[in-house]
Amino acid sequence: MQYRFLRFPGGKAKAVTLSYDDGLREDMRFSDKITSCGMKATFNLNHEGLRENHITAEQVREYILDRGHEVAIHGTVHRANGSMRCIEGIRDTLDCRLEWEKKLGIIIRGMAYPDSGITYFENGATYENVKRYLTDLDVVYARSLRGDNKEFHLPTDWHNWIPTTRHANPELPEYIDAFMDDEKNRIRNSRGGPRLFYLWGHSNEFERYTGWELLDEICEKLSGKDDIWYATNMEIYEYVNAYNSLIYSADGSIIYNPTLFEIWFVIDGEMHKISSGETLYLE
Repeated sequence: MQYRFLRFPGGKAKAVTLSYDDGLREDMRFSDKITSCGMKATFNLNHEGLRENHITAEQVREYILDRGHEVAIHGTVHRANGSMRCIEGIRDTLDCRLEWEKKLGIIIRGMAYPDSGITYFENGATYENVKRYLTDLDVVYARSLRGDNKEFHLPTDWHNWIPTTRHANPELPEYIDAFMDDEKNRIRNSRGGPRLFYLWGHSNEFERYTGWELLDEICEKLSGKDDIWYATNMEIYEYVNAYNSLIYSADGSIIYNPTLFEIWFVIDGEMHKISSGETLYLE
């Protein structure tokens, strides 16, 4: 029997992604630091005029898009999807997407739930109808807030994507050490599934609460590693879905890649890669 597990580009077993909310001016300093370290983030934006200290569209282009980071939506007025009637949630999500797509000239398909997100429901909202209208609005993933995910798993439901931890979590150093401990996870890395460290927060928290030294420590521990793929939320989503789109013969010995991605995976501990449009024949 074959055990088959995804690997990230280059055959890497680990990935790191960041997600930061509200489009704050401190995002520029945050971007300076993580970009210099080779890390990538998704920045989740509300309506540009919602806050006095909101980053402008021109700054979004310069500090986010031009540096290879991602823009996602975070609700026009930052209201929890779980507390809104469907028609309100639809309008809030769609207005936010329309605004930033028009201002930036890009396609936006990612999201982070604002406020309390989908941690509780009222006014007739349910997770099923929130997921349904997000899917209808072509929002393909949404970061949730249902507690931490110390197991470093990929999501099984992209509209309830649970991050690893918030950077303000006092257990953050322990989480990073567990993720980076290759010896402890040797068997898992060689024969098991991939591992994702997903950090989230607000850039102004470094200014107001923790100090920017915490970001320096995070980057020192997580960045610059040859065995880690540094990616945006959307890059993670697209690569994993490309892997899940591979087509197999009935006995699994023939694999066809219909996607635009080069995809890496291990079968019974042996590394394989398959290029876009390639058919792979296994012995």
